[in-house]
Amino acid sequence: MSRHILLVEDDRVLRSALREALAIEGYAVRTAASLADARAQLQHLPPGEAIDLVLLDLGLPDGDGQVLLAELRRSSHTPVIVISAREAEGQKIRLLDEGADDYLVKPFGIGELLARMRVALRHRGRSSQPALLRYRHGPLTVDLKTRRVRRADADVHLTPTEYALLARLVRQAGQVVTHRQLLADVWGAEHTEQTHYLRLYMGQLRAKLEADSADPQHLLTEPGVGYRLAEPDAID
Repeated sequence: MSRHILLVEDDRVLRSALREALAIEGYAVRTAASLADARAQLQHLPPGEAIDLVLLDLGLPDGDGQVLLAELRRSSHTPVIVISAREAEGQKIRLLDEGADDYLVKPFGIGELLARMRVALRHRGRSSQPALLRYRHGPLTVDLKTRRVRRADADVHLTPTEYALLARLVRQAGQVVTHRQLLADVWGAEHTEQTHYLRLYMGQLRAKLEADSADPQHLLTEPGVGYRLAEPDAID
């Protein structure tokens, strides 16, 4: 069954190119060039059809795309990937904290967009249970069901806090998780400004999980925003 995508983009050339590329990949694509058009598309879907993912530009002719993000987050868990030419770190952080699943800066390659869409589709809509129970990337495997972490066929022993941090990243593997999200989920809402916790524990995790902690291949930094676990090789 085709996944249904709503592409909200006012640039006609880019909208057409993305629609064609996504259709080739098997997606059923609806397009909107404004906030009003996007709202109409969402409100008047044919019976039995639902939007599986929204690709959302910010600079729309009748308002800012973040307004639609807020509306979606009040009523649904539909994955939203922001696609925008705006690259300010503060804006990225704010939109990710407000519920965007990912933020992709224009110009971007279609391959990267497709990969991020696959990840977002895997991870949304399963709030009662992590979307990923088993993660593998190269020699690293993490099994959330058994709480077992292995690298190159050897068990890796983590402290409870190290494991909680890694598990949080596994649940959104391939997506950036902001400093505030990690601090709130692992240490509690009262610690969201204490980024030194993250630097300390990320350093410890990299020392245990990476072949070269100075050149990480699994635990990746998104400068000024947060951290991301590399896209998994396979999901069980």
